[in-house]
Amino acid sequence: MSELPGEFALIARHFRPLAAPEALGLGDDAAFLTPPPGHELVLSADAMVEGVHFLPADPPELVARKLLRVNLSDLAAKGAAPLGYLLTLAAPRATPDAWFAAFAAGLAADQARYGIGLFGGDTTSTPGPITLSLTILGTVASGKAVHRTGARAGYGIWVSGTIGDAALGLAALQGRLADPTGALAARYHLPEPRLGLVRADLVAACLDVSDGLVQDLGHLCRAGGVNNGGVGAEIEAALVPRSAAARAAGPAWLATCLTGGDDYEVLMAVPPEHEPAFAGLSTTVPRTRIGRFVPGAAAVRVRDEAGGVMMLDHGGWSHF
Repeated sequence: MSELPGEFALIARHFRPLAAPEALGLGDDAAFLTPPPGHELVLSADAMVEGVHFLPADPPELVARKLLRVNLSDLAAKGAAPLGYLLTLAAPRATPDAWFAAFAAGLAADQARYGIGLFGGDTTSTPGPITLSLTILGTVASGKAVHRTGARAGYGIWVSGTIGDAALGLAALQGRLADPTGALAARYHLPEPRLGLVRADLVAACLDVSDGLVQDLGHLCRAGGVNNGGVGAEIEAALVPRSAAARAAGPAWLATCLTGGDDYEVLMAVPPEHEPAFAGLSTTVPRTRIGRFVPGAAAVRVRDEAGGVMMLDHGGWSHF
């Protein structure tokens, strides 16, 4: 048998060991998947580009794990469980094999952690920066997915974990902020998808915080206000949970925490009658009520400790 061409040899070395049974050893052009009875498929995709979503010096194993986790976060926001993923990878021809080996090792580590496998994808060369795209597939019980459209005036605004660490971590990696413990950089490199937290019987609407807390909260307002007379939001800056490292950065970084993005925490609308049960859930994931949805235009007001409205330069990240 002749030696495999370069692309196929690379796939055989690094990605075939990651293949799920449905992928047929990555030897076909497609995978074959049957969802469990009584469940719907949930699909989501995210791309990451070197120099935009990760730094050229970032360890490839951490880049791989972040790519997988930001997609898992989309499933978490829908109340879905992961099945596997498709991967498209474009890299310059000069990319060393050691980069691919470390990248695949990062995927393998999180595949084991989350119980998923690779269904297939594509590899190609590019004259530009490394460009990655991952499509995650999951399942949710039929009719039990949580959407963006359920926020109503009077519902509580809840968020998981802490907000702002990732944006501050990027600042630290760029030399703009001290990070003596490395905690902020760690949150930038490795978000924690909140799988299993969002339940359709308690949470009326949800999305994950990728582009900034304020901006993503605006998305929930706009979706919830369609055909509903409008829904706005009010949050208290003092209630937004921040880690010890984020608080140590000082008040000058508060706006960055509120608008910086890359948190991948889940932002939820919880009806008042469900809030006691949601607050009492037996889980290690912290949950904090930071405000409420209000009637009116789809605007987000952030109040300071004196009750005044904070003026923010922008709401969050935009790709265009």
